[in-house]
Amino acid sequence: MLLSVVIITKNEERNIGRCLDSAKPIADEILVVDSFSSDKTREICLDKGVRFIEHQWEGYSATKNYANALATYDWILSLDADEALSEELSRSVLELKKAEQPSVAKFNRLTSYCGQWIRHCGWYPDTKIRIFNRSSANWTGFIHETLQFTDRLPVLHLKGDCLHYSYYTRQQHLRQAENFTDMAAKELYRLRKKASMVRMLLSPLAKFIQSYFLQLGFLDAVAGFNVCRISAWASYLKYKKLRSLWKNPA
Repeated sequence: MLLSVVIITKNEERNIGRCLDSAKPIADEILVVDSFSSDKTREICLDKGVRFIEHQWEGYSATKNYANALATYDWILSLDADEALSEELSRSVLELKKAEQPSVAKFNRLTSYCGQWIRHCGWYPDTKIRIFNRSSANWTGFIHETLQFTDRLPVLHLKGDCLHYSYYTRQQHLRQAENFTDMAAKELYRLRKKASMVRMLLSPLAKFIQSYFLQLGFLDAVAGFNVCRISAWASYLKYKKLRSLWKNPA
């Protein structure tokens, strides 16, 4: 199997070097499609010798599909700039490449939050399909993109973790929650969905109970509490913004 590692970026100077270094041992090609970063992302990528193409941002799914179409090889390993392969996962990918029959593959994703690995809160194992043949797969979804396959294919679960360096500070998490809830509310409004006052008030409580108690977020100590309460706040914010869109349509 010849494998193209495909990454989309915008202002990822803090993360992209680590991502590229982890991908080099297993990649036959590394392709970065960048949406005109204003930081040092471009310089870092060029310094590491990867294919670097600039393209206007079209949303997560559309930009990833555009990048996949430009890859040299049909088999794709899709990574985000804030991710890196663990050594065990790298070995698993190399073994997969040696197999007589290439296979769609998934693996677990372990998230670092403010310097702490989160193993609960519903954030782990967070299994993702990330190795696939582009001829039978397409990214869909406006915010949280997922792969849609034209054929029903067996999926191999690789050993090892994809290390996800998500938020370095709580403030960064809060800013991202603001951005994502803006997009989520607009998408729900586009789909003509509504949210009652009851749902707006009860959804954050239900989210906190689920992630902190049922999904054992309390075992991740202070970091787990912060993850769960911001997730609950984001649930409230999404429906609040949706209600505002219905009251004051643009």
